[in-house]
Amino acid sequence: MRKNITLSADEALIQQARWLAASEKTTLNQLFREWLTRYIAQANAPEEYEQLMEGLNHIQAGGHFSREEMNERR
Repeated sequence: MRKNITLSADEALIQQARWLAASEKTTLNQLFREWLTRYIAQANAPEEYEQLMEGLNHIQAGGHFSREEMNERR
């Protein structure tokens, strides 16, 4: 289910955004929906990172290496 909302912005800015969206073969509505999705995902990013790190907690990194060992060509 979609819900309508009303946003306000400078008329010239809206017109420029519409032209740009049209040149990208999309609409301001579609761009806003995509932005809203990214915005929400960004807010959840720290929690998702923590969950990922907890899930990888069992992996051993393999120790510490010297600069020479890390740059060694085999």
